[in-house]
Amino acid sequence: MIKFEFSIIASGLDPHADDFEDKFFAAGCDDATISLQKGLIIVDFTREANSIAEAIASAVENVCATGAKVDRIEPDPLVNLTDIAERTEMTRQAIFNYAKGVRGKGEDFPAPVVRVTSDAPLYDWAEVASWMAVHKKLSVEKAVSASVFQEANNAIKAGETHLSDRLKRRAEEEAAALQAA
Repeated sequence: MIKFEFSIIASGLDPHADDFEDKFFAAGCDDATISLQKGLIIVDFTREANSIAEAIASAVENVCATGAKVDRIEPDPLVNLTDIAERTEMTRQAIFNYAKGVRGKGEDFPAPVVRVTSDAPLYDWAEVASWMAVHKKLSVEKAVSASVFQEANNAIKAGETHLSDRLKRRAEEEAAALQAA
């Protein structure tokens, strides 16, 4: 078993209820810390599982069992160049050079998806992680993890809460695609 760290952002429960924290413990979130931030419930997990897909799927099901609504899973899927540098353990300058097409194969670096015309554009982490893995700058496991987080958030937006099969399929597809690249 591997330990995976991530956060589920949820809403819909009264944090002042006497049994608020007990609901999470009883639902299987005994490996999480519960906090409140800006009116949202933050459930920080350190979950043991065989895969990130299994960890996320079981955590989402546990949080839903409390009666809470899962809003999203973090780490955030939108990243700036500094975030990319931190997640890849590379320098910000190296990432900047890739993004600007100045270094190596940077000419095909993923385009920003938000704030494209600003000085601080945001990139889709799953796209960047996949690009980095193809170019041997990030492990396949980390790229697969980014893809699974993206798939989980897409499923949550669509109203799905039973994610196990969907996330396992996405992880397998992403790993196969990266291995073939």
